[in-house]
Amino acid sequence: MSNELLSKSLRNARLLGAVALLGAGLLASINYWARPQVELNRAEALRAQLAELVPAQMFDQPLDTGEALIAAPALGPGMHRLYRARLNDLVTAVLVTVVATDGYNGNIRLLMAVDGDGVILGVRVLEHSETPGLGDAIEKRKSDWVLGFDGRSLQSPLAADWVVRKDGGQFDQITAATITPRAVVGAVKRGLEYIQTNRADLFETQHDE
Repeated sequence: MSNELLSKSLRNARLLGAVALLGAGLLASINYWARPQVELNRAEALRAQLAELVPAQMFDQPLDTGEALIAAPALGPGMHRLYRARLNDLVTAVLVTVVATDGYNGNIRLLMAVDGDGVILGVRVLEHSETPGLGDAIEKRKSDWVLGFDGRSLQSPLAADWVVRKDGGQFDQITAATITPRAVVGAVKRGLEYIQTNRADLFETQHDE
């Protein structure tokens, strides 16, 4: 290769390098300045998601105030998010994430809200990998199946009935998809049991004498 061609190749390489650096810098700058808005949007989405599960008359401050991370094997693997609904500084409900590890295609991550009497206010699916058109009916945007938990507790139905109808319980299964609802029902029951066992701490009440 002649010196002229070599020089031209080096100039082109430097030019391409400069353009790449400029592009990377521009992208980093955009990400840096956009980050506050992204975080704000994420926080607003979280508040809306939490508020969907707790009636407005049960809290007078943002539900994500005092968010905590807890390690609770009863709720599934990993760390779990805990939120408290407060009215006049008293805890009226708790919201906690629960993981079902026995879904058809892997873990199913849920968010459930329970009031001080141990009654479910609502359950929503946060993440899953279930089969589209079958198992994904656990999502509220796909069907009303998940609303079947509203108003339930460990007393209604009794513990033995916390399974799908196919297994002799009181919860509907999803057509052609029994494994997925079975996993969700089991996870919600474990969440209720955890909240009942830890009620004094979660609702910040006095422990029984």
